[in-house]
Amino acid sequence: MQIYGNTEIVKAFHQMAQSGHVPHAILLHEDDGGGAFPIAIDFLEQLYGGNPRVGKLIHPDIHFIFPVAGPDKPVSLQFIGPFRELLLENPYFFENELYTAIGIEGKQSNISVNEARSILERLSLSAVEGGWRTVVLYLPEKMNPQAANALLKMVEEPPQQTLFLLITHAPEKVLVTIASRCLHIRVQPLSPEADAAVHSAEAAGNVVLSDLFHDVLDAVLARDLLKALETAEALADLKVREQQKQFCKLAGEDLRRIFMLQKDPSLARMPEGTEGYYRPLAQALKPTFPRKALAALDRAQLLIERNVSQKILFTNLVNQLYTFQNQ
Repeated sequence: MQIYGNTEIVKAFHQMAQSGHVPHAILLHEDDGGGAFPIAIDFLEQLYGGNPRVGKLIHPDIHFIFPVAGPDKPVSLQFIGPFRELLLENPYFFENELYTAIGIEGKQSNISVNEARSILERLSLSAVEGGWRTVVLYLPEKMNPQAANALLKMVEEPPQQTLFLLITHAPEKVLVTIASRCLHIRVQPLSPEADAAVHSAEAAGNVVLSDLFHDVLDAVLARDLLKALETAEALADLKVREQQKQFCKLAGEDLRRIFMLQKDPSLARMPEGTEGYYRPLAQALKPTFPRKALAALDRAQLLIERNVSQKILFTNLVNQLYTFQNQ
């Protein structure tokens, strides 16, 4: 798997593997469609001594956990085939691509207590090859409190040579009881050139959705409510529900960048060439705006899953954003 950038992180992971001094839990924070999976797999290849089964995603002591959905309380193991195919085909996949690949598009996914019990049962057995056992957990922010509580002791005090490797898009949403036990590492966003190399049609679609959010922000700052509501209509007209959800996620990523620029610019990792856009926004928007707007977007994402009028939903969302800044 090709790794774009993040050379310091890759080097640090190689040193960990060579020295044997490996934290028991690591939280990788990536943007959706970012580069955490290639970095994680490269690290595990080093940790497992170059075993070729690691890169093929079939090593018996490496377990993959990800959000799933279904009426019979399914677990990730039931979807591992299409998950492997997707990860091998494009390790820079977007979250919504996973749900399409495993056949749960449009359903409310999560990591349940049933999943937690399943992985604890597997970890109760000795390692097949007598070495490291690893849990790669994608999107721990989708883990419900019951699942987190079931895993907490194992994450906090795992057996020897047991590693939890978590990949998140929203570290602030990961339950504190889990996040506080992890070493946090920020995976730098892809450069525009790398993004274009790994995401073709998806990248173009995301540009359109990001532009819609930028239109909303421009209208909010210009105190042009009519223009903002026109953008809300354009969002409501998106025919695919996953596009509407993707809009909320991309907008959330923008707001996190703005929030970090307001609080600590040194921690604001931004795609190359975008600082000229985000820095003026961070200065113009109220300090309270990003947090309030993120909460409103989270609420909108939940409502998209339900039979709520899309026009009412996005009109209300845009009106809230306008109010957060102008009142």
